Amino acid sequence: MRYLATTYRTLSGVKEILETPKKKDTQWVVYRDNKPAYFVDFFDLAIESNAMMNSLVLCTKRSLDEVLSIISERNNVNLSIPKVSRLGLKMKLKSEYRELNLDPIPEKWLAYSL
Repeated sequence: MRYLATTYRTLSGVKEILETPKKKDTQWVVYRDNKPAYFVDFFDLAIESNAMMNSLVLCTKRSLDEVLSIISERNNVNLSIPKVSRLGLKMKLKSEYRELNLDPIPEKWLAYSL
């Protein structure tokens, strides 16, 4: 799949954030150990992992950060959604398209709630 890698300069340094080109509120690139590792689309229910994430986030009315925190604790991994800047101060340096193959989050990590 094609992703947009955007590099920003913030007060804390230079950060690169990976997103889908046409960003939707239901599509997220999830990072593992500060590197892009998984792609989640809450409304692509054909993939079992996405259907489970839909249930965990939308049906239980939890935030994605809260669900990733729980998954991280139970499976001893570091999952996150990157934020460009906590203070809102950022300067866009460059953007480029990248072709990456990101898998959905493993189903065994999501099975704790079902």
